[in-house]
Amino acid sequence: MAGNPWILIVDDELIVRDSLKAWFRDEGYGVEVASSAKEALERMARQDFDIFLVDIKMAGMDGLELQQRIRHVKPDATVIIMTAYASVETAVQALKQGAYDYITKPFDPDDLEHLVRNAVERQRLQRENEALRTSLKEVSHFPDILGDSTPMRRVKELIETVAPTEATVLILGESGTGKELVAKAIHAASLRRFMPLVTVNCGALPEGLLESELFGHERGAFTGAQYRRKGKFELADGGSLFLDEIADISLKTQTDLLRVLEEKQICRVGGSRMIPVDFRVIAATNKDLSAMVADKSFREDLYYRVNVFQIPLPPLRERMEDLPVLADHFVGRAAQRVGKSVRLISRPALELLQNHPWPGNVRELQNAIERALVVTKGEELQASDFSLEVRENKDDKEADRSTIPLSEVEKRHIESALHEHRWNISQCARLLGIDRATLYNKIKRYGLKQKKA
Repeated sequence: MAGNPWILIVDDELIVRDSLKAWFRDEGYGVEVASSAKEALERMARQDFDIFLVDIKMAGMDGLELQQRIRHVKPDATVIIMTAYASVETAVQALKQGAYDYITKPFDPDDLEHLVRNAVERQRLQRENEALRTSLKEVSHFPDILGDSTPMRRVKELIETVAPTEATVLILGESGTGKELVAKAIHAASLRRFMPLVTVNCGALPEGLLESELFGHERGAFTGAQYRRKGKFELADGGSLFLDEIADISLKTQTDLLRVLEEKQICRVGGSRMIPVDFRVIAATNKDLSAMVADKSFREDLYYRVNVFQIPLPPLRERMEDLPVLADHFVGRAAQRVGKSVRLISRPALELLQNHPWPGNVRELQNAIERALVVTKGEELQASDFSLEVRENKDDKEADRSTIPLSEVEKRHIESALHEHRWNISQCARLLGIDRATLYNKIKRYGLKQKKA
């Protein structure tokens, strides 16, 4: 609560008003007093109060009627009833009308102060909860999912549809399309939003390490296991588990994962006790899981388990009308990070960006802009600040789309980046907007090899 809480004491006995006023002022509260219900309402018209201490037996309007008037003016008011005529009926009536509590005269000042302190704490928690609900409501509108193209409007509609449910979600999309951002939006708009969203990058961990990462381990389970460790399944209990690049897990781990999804319990590596877990699964992949099922590299039963509700993400080349707003957003965010006052992109630079194939999608665009901000000398990004491969014209662009497979475009782009940066994997992955594991997988997939000098 900002500042000291204010209390209004309403009692027709002068000694009670003066005593309570002195007690609460000594405790640091702001205090005003009223000798009647009428005077109390007049004070309310001039000042806002947090707590009302109201005597139930007063001439004219009694405490119960005053309580109703207070709640009519201020529905969230905290009213504590004071009475020397304690009875179950009176207390029940006051509580039914919304009183926080009641206390009988004569009362111990410490008891009353404790009651008021609890009431103030409850108000503070209510305000924090309301602020959190407001914040979550804002998050549920997905402010970080930029773009108003038809494909992105469809993505937002799908998120709004599935988020409030408990359905397992499979997010499909090429690398760099924003799958983790969509997972965060689903969790933030779900009933589990108050619990954690735990992310596992399945493609970045070898099988043995992934098993320990998911299930946790007991002390002494293997060499180096010097202490007990909870796995991602346990950490996600009550919340959501985001399995990024789920297609990269081994068949053995697929079997273990399927068992957890069906039984909702796990056993730590090296342990024997079954531990119940409750989490929602959000999975993502840049591969064709149905094709992997056909060639037996992905379990069919697990595929149907995770493919309950599907959200396909469009690649950047299919939503190019969103590129200007994405570029502006990344310029504003990255400029602050690199300490430059650049806020604009020149028209030639924007045309350059719009003629690029973007195999690394939105992540590649973000990194390209940040790299341009580092090298630029002016207050506006120029085409010369970017280092991109450009198609010669729109006719060529349409021809490329019809005659050159996307995989070939991606292969050429990665091969060029590797050659330009002398096969520095870390640097190339960063500039392409993908992680090292993904780059290694693409190098292997396309059979790329470093040329000998």
